[in-house]
This record gives sequence, structure tokens and C-alpha cells, in this order.
Amino acid sequence: MAHPTLSGKDIAERGRTLYTERIRAQVETEENIGKLVSIDVETGDYEIGDDRHFDATRRLMAKHESAAIYTHRIGYNAVYALGGVLERVSP
Repeated sequence: MAHPTLSGKDIAERGRTLYTERIRAQVETEENIGKLVSIDVETGDYEIGDDRHFDATRRLMAKHESAAIYTHRIGYNAVYALGGVLERVSP
């Protein structure tokens, strides 16, 4: 569902910035590599979960029903790979 005030591009830009500047150093630990982090780009709240059923996103939506959420695979360059491979990003 589209967010009422932010475009997909705005959500992605804010999400990448929040992840890089505030969240990455806290979550990119050995036990979290490969998990998903979902970030509410308006509040900065985030949840970590495995990729089954987007658990982290569901927990954020329970807190903030109309959240604008950006999801990132911790330690990788993409959430999923279609016809290719996920590449590990250096810390």
C-alpha cells in the first residue's frame, strides 16, 4: 500500500540514510548478518527479524499503523536476488 505523504523514492532515500548513519553500527553484528531490518523512516524505530513473513515489518506496523517502512538485509547489498546472487557488503 502506498504511503499517503511519502513516495517510494523518498522512503528508500530516508531508509538508506537512517541505516547508514544511525542504525548500521548497532545492528551489523555477526549474529544479525543476513537478517532483515525494517525501519520506520518517520520515527527511526526499527525491528530485526528473519525473512519469513516479514516479521520485523509486522511488528513495526503494530506500533505505527501508517508507518513508511524501508527494509534492508543486514550485511548485504539487496534484500532478495532474482536471477543473481546477494553480495556481502564489507563492514
